[in-house]
Amino acid sequence: MGKVRINNMLVYTYNGVMGEEKVLGQKLELDIELTLPLEEAGKTDDLHQTISYADVYTDVKTALESKSFDLIEAVTYYVLDILGEKYGDMLEQALVRTRKYHVPIAGFFDNVEIEMERDY
Repeated sequence: MGKVRINNMLVYTYNGVMGEEKVLGQKLELDIELTLPLEEAGKTDDLHQTISYADVYTDVKTALESKSFDLIEAVTYYVLDILGEKYGDMLEQALVRTRKYHVPIAGFFDNVEIEMERDY
């Protein structure tokens, strides 16, 4: 078993509860961690024995840029759905963290983050 990770993936989206968030848009940052058997890919050097992180990046970016949500919980859940639909036959588990930096609340902090994981 092994892990494929994409760290600090940036997407520009129009998500949020507040109206201006859906008009102005903002960056979201994602970490995607895929758990799957990687031994054959390691032995054979064959891309077909693993999940292409380039494909995962493109699939997630395209999906998130074409859909809008109120909550980053919904964004995170949707990414897990995408991963399951496209790669579920190879996946054991996926973990997704979604960070939002420009949160319209009074206070001082770097970001808010939602983390979800799913077994396949």
